[in-house]
Amino acid sequence: MLRIFLAAFVSAAPMLAVADPLPSWNDTETRDRIITFVETVTDPDSADYVTPPARIAVFDNDGTLWAEQPVYFQLTFAMDRLAELAEADPSILTSPTLEAAAQGDVQAIVDGGHDALIEILNASHSGITVEEFQVAVADWLQTARHPDTGLPYDQMTYQPMVELLRYLRDEGFRTYIVSGGGLHFMRVFAEDAYGIPPEQVLGTYTATTYEADGDAPAVIKAPGIAFVDDKEGKPINIERTIGRRPILAGGNSDGDFAMLEWTTAGEGPRLGVLVHHTDAEREWAYDRESPIGKLVDGLDKGPDLGWVIVDMAQDWDRIYTGAN
Repeated sequence: MLRIFLAAFVSAAPMLAVADPLPSWNDTETRDRIITFVETVTDPDSADYVTPPARIAVFDNDGTLWAEQPVYFQLTFAMDRLAELAEADPSILTSPTLEAAAQGDVQAIVDGGHDALIEILNASHSGITVEEFQVAVADWLQTARHPDTGLPYDQMTYQPMVELLRYLRDEGFRTYIVSGGGLHFMRVFAEDAYGIPPEQVLGTYTATTYEADGDAPAVIKAPGIAFVDDKEGKPINIERTIGRRPILAGGNSDGDFAMLEWTTAGEGPRLGVLVHHTDAEREWAYDRESPIGKLVDGLDKGPDLGWVIVDMAQDWDRIYTGAN
């Protein structure tokens, strides 16, 4: 009886379907190149085999793992929080910039440039403990909705990229976020949204202080930016924090160029993945002229560097995790 059972199992085994690791990706050359790379570096019999400790993959967040239009989601949070704080204490609106931000006037912030942004971040992100700030972020994510899609912001993650992250981890990779977004902001949702724990999130961070007065020692978010995790800052932060050059990097803008360039310049098998926003119907189409997610160098130089350019309209069957 046992022999009959085993024979039946063996004969049926070839009929068992292998689960598709990237079901929301269309069957294109882009998908094939990603899968071929992963299969090659994880095959012990391959000349390009990479041991598990060296399988490091890093990804930008805004525009790469979740959407970034019409403004960065963290800026929307900052304006909403400022409006909430001003409702309780209008005296905190000490300048036209802060008044405009509390009213949701994005154009005024754009016109004010870097100084306006820092002023808004100082007013909305500082003077509280890291824990208090992250509670405020979590509460905002529970109630805030995107003005165009109506989705919660943490459901505007890209389903194909969530699948890619999962696929890489299943194949022994460690996945990291390396983003210009705020470190303490992203750590609130990264594990639930992407399966990436807080200690594997790298981002821009504000100045902080340690206070041990009374019974509750705490790290306090102070005014000012201590480190900007963008452009050349990305490889610097990866080297400083992770200590290994990744073998795969994903981004979507010229702010990610240095990270992909440094990653793919290393010895051995390497892959750069650049998400190109080409889908005006299901998302937004933007690149060279966009004030957010501007993409010029990646389009011009990426193909010659061997990078995979993801055409969102052609390569993705589905966009958002939270939408059908």
